[in-house]
Amino acid sequence: MTEKLSDETRGPLLTPLFEAGWSLTDDRDAIAKTFVFDDFIAAFAWMTKVAFWAEKWNHHPEWRNVYKTVHVELITHDVDGLSALDAKLARKMDSLMET
Repeated sequence: MTEKLSDETRGPLLTPLFEAGWSLTDDRDAIAKTFVFDDFIAAFAWMTKVAFWAEKWNHHPEWRNVYKTVHVELITHDVDGLSALDAKLARKMDSLMET
């Protein structure tokens, strides 16, 4: 079962993400980041890659795409906040930007 991040685990898991451009959302215990690509095709290709991992891990992002920009919010709805799955998917999203 997935657990909400404890105070002890938040720092080690979230600090590297904050350094990579992720931020806490204002209205709930979630993290967000906006990814900008060269064009729509690049944005959609990245979203497709992410979708495979999200499905594999059964952890799906909240996201919206407008042309070459994808805004992502990650939260674990089962725990009404952040879990290790959010950090894991955020790291994967960042790594897929590099490929």
